[in-house]
Amino acid sequence: MAASAQSPLGDVLQAKSVSWLPAISAVGQRFEKEYQGKSFELPEEVEAMPVFRDWAAGSLTARISSPFWEIAKPKKNQHCLDIGCGFSFLVYEWKAWQALFHGQDVSEFAVKTVHQRGPQLDSKLFKGIKKGPAHLLDYPPASFDLIFATGFSCYYPTDYWQAVMEAAKPLLKPGGFFVFDVIDPENELAENWAILETYLGADVFLEPLSSWRSLIKTVGAKVVKQQEGELFHLYKVCWS
Repeated sequence: MAASAQSPLGDVLQAKSVSWLPAISAVGQRFEKEYQGKSFELPEEVEAMPVFRDWAAGSLTARISSPFWEIAKPKKNQHCLDIGCGFSFLVYEWKAWQALFHGQDVSEFAVKTVHQRGPQLDSKLFKGIKKGPAHLLDYPPASFDLIFATGFSCYYPTDYWQAVMEAAKPLLKPGGFFVFDVIDPENELAENWAILETYLGADVFLEPLSSWRSLIKTVGAKVVKQQEGELFHLYKVCWS
């Protein structure tokens, strides 16, 4: 008897993928507009919020972006996958690290921009960028020393992030690390930032850190290092 082309686990993932599509699309559209410098129409009460003024002035990003290199600094000739990378290769210190960059993002504009400028910046270190969601990672097993996924877990339910981690696990080389960040809802900035993001087009899930710790255990990973930020909490995990 011929084996089924789709396993029961694959059927479940496919069904869930359909339910995740609206969030994936919303996140893609939200960042597509920001990356292209398009304007957002927001209510006056939202524009009056300090967090909006900081965002509009361009000072918020530097405050809340997670410095993944502080807990997992890319090393020379290491293969690194940056999921949800945006313009990472163009703005972070990849040339100084001399690490090999592979990227993936849902924003078509970001992918096209980095694809055009990356080789000009450093054709040796830039290994390419793909357009796609974080849970669909089409790379050979054991391809990467480090996998980064920062700045976007908050837009999805934890079952989606479980799929992301399970997709990333087989792509790591032995001794490799997965680095990601999550919103700490106890941080003072969290609620107002979530309100702003909702009006910018992407809903935010404010899950307690205990839920993320449980998820890390569920996928069989262990925390190697963690770091608190003004908004996000960074985790460095491994499976070996």
